[in-house]
Amino acid sequence: MKKNIIFLMLISLLVSCNSDDQENSTPELIGTWKLTEVLADPGDGSGTFKAVQSNKTIEFKNNGTIVTNTSLCDPYSDEIKSSGSFSLHNNSITTNCQNSNIATIHFELKNDYLLLHYLSNEGYSQKFQRSN
Repeated sequence: MKKNIIFLMLISLLVSCNSDDQENSTPELIGTWKLTEVLADPGDGSGTFKAVQSNKTIEFKNNGTIVTNTSLCDPYSDEIKSSGSFSLHNNSITTNCQNSNIATIHFELKNDYLLLHYLSNEGYSQKFQRSN
């Protein structure tokens, strides 16, 4: 019985810590981000981020949704507006894209930048800087 109580207390503590971490991450992510660099790796790991001139923005909202002024489904396009939702639990954006490789886009916050990582054979990522 004593072991069960200790086990339940440890589980409660673990769940509490995870919840706090998510809440603390949200304010850093919420807001509008502007595309500044892209990485298109040739497939051998030698790719580096290169600066781009782009008006592409992505906005993370408090309600768990995102809006962008270009396409999430085609990372090379500047034409189509799209939206989706995001999850802090697994750092992912869920899109309504037909391409299963882009149905989920993983993201990370790194050194004041937002990085979007698209699933591809070569590796393709976009780097955004906060714009508001």
